[in-house]
Amino acid sequence: MIDREEYLQKIIDFKDSEFIKVLTGVRRSGKSYLLLMYQKYLLDNGVSKEQIIYLNFESFQTEELQNAKSLHSYLVDNIIKDKKMYILLDEIQYVKEWQKVINSARVEFDCDLTITGSNANMLSGELATLLAGRYIEVKVYPFSFKEFLLARFGEDVDQRYLPRYLKEYIRFGGFPAVVLSDEKMKDTILSGIFDTVILNDVASRGEIKDIEILRRVISFLAGNVGQIVSTLNISNTLTSANMKISHPTVNKYIELMKNAYLLYGAQRYDIRGKQYLSKQEKYYLVDPGLRHIMLDKKQDNRGQELENIVYLELIRRGYTVEVGKYGEREIDFIARKFDELLYVQVAYQLPEFSTRETDNLLIIKDNFRKIVITQSLEEQTEIDGIPIVNVIDWLIS
Repeated sequence: MIDREEYLQKIIDFKDSEFIKVLTGVRRSGKSYLLLMYQKYLLDNGVSKEQIIYLNFESFQTEELQNAKSLHSYLVDNIIKDKKMYILLDEIQYVKEWQKVINSARVEFDCDLTITGSNANMLSGELATLLAGRYIEVKVYPFSFKEFLLARFGEDVDQRYLPRYLKEYIRFGGFPAVVLSDEKMKDTILSGIFDTVILNDVASRGEIKDIEILRRVISFLAGNVGQIVSTLNISNTLTSANMKISHPTVNKYIELMKNAYLLYGAQRYDIRGKQYLSKQEKYYLVDPGLRHIMLDKKQDNRGQELENIVYLELIRRGYTVEVGKYGEREIDFIARKFDELLYVQVAYQLPEFSTRETDNLLIIKDNFRKIVITQSLEEQTEIDGIPIVNVIDWLIS
C-alpha cells in the first residue's frame, strides 16, 4: 500500500480547526485507509491513543451504535475531559440521524472531527443546514495512473514499459485492492466491488427491486461513455428489448448512481452563448476497470476508454469539467479551476490528413490554454500552436 500524501495533507491542513473533515468517494477507493493514515499521523505527532476514538460502521461490532442516541452516549462515555479528542468515524451514513450527533459533538466537546461516507446525499439536506460553512470535503478517488505505478513498482518503474502498464490500468482500473492483487483475482475483486456498490449504495437506497433492469441501465451508460445520452433513449432501448422502464425511472437510477460516486455527469456548455444546455449531459465511470466488468470484454472502444481516463484525471486535479459546444463543433472538455481555464480535445490517435481536433480548439478566440491529448506516439509536438500531448506524459506529469 502507498501513502497517499496529497490526500493526507488536505486532512492535516485542517487539523485542530473548527472544520469537520468529510472524506467522500466510491466504496473501496481508500477512504478507510486514509482515516487510518491520519490516525497514525496523530500518534506519531504526540497524540495519545486514549485521545483517539475510531469507529468503523461497516463493522458488526458497531451495530448497536448505529443510531444517534447510542452513538452520542458512547462518545460522552469515552471523551476525556480537559483533553483534545480526535474522533474518526468511518462510513458514518450507516448511523441514523448521524448529522445531529456530529453537530452535537462539535458543540459539546473539544474535538477534531473526521468522517467518511460513500454517498453524496450526506453533504446535502440536514448536514448542509446544521453545518453550513463548518466542514470541508476531501474527495477520494481510486488510484490515478501515477499512484498505480507507485503501488505496483515503487520509484523504480521502467519507463520503456509505460504503454504496457497503461493498458493494464485501463483494463483493471485503480481500486487499491485490485491493483495490489494477483492478476487472476482482479476480475473477481472488481465484480465484488461493483456488486456491493449496486446492491448497497444504489438498489438499497433507491428501494429498487428489479436489479437486472438496473444493471442494464448501467451497462448502457458504460457502453456509451462520452456520448450524449438521453434518459428517453435509454428507456426506449430497454423497452424494445422487453425490459420496460419509464423515462423518470431511468433518471432516478442515474441520480442514485451519481450519489454513490459510481457515475459522473458532465454538463454541456455553449461557449458562444455562455450558457448551459439543459438536459444534455455526458457520463463517465469512476474507474476504467468497472467499465470492463459491466460490458462484454469484446466491447472495447479505445477512444471512450481514453476519454474516461482523461475526465477522471481532470476532476482528481480539482477541475470542474464540462463538455463544450461552439456552433456545430464540440470541445471534449472545458476544465475550470479558480481563474484557470483549460480546453482539452481527446483523440486515441490524430486522424491522418486532418486537423479536425486542433481546428475545434482554434475556433475559440480567447487566450486560455488549449491542448490535444492522444494515446498514440505522435511525432508532432504541436499543430498551429496547439500542443499535442501523449496521455502517459500528461498522466504522470
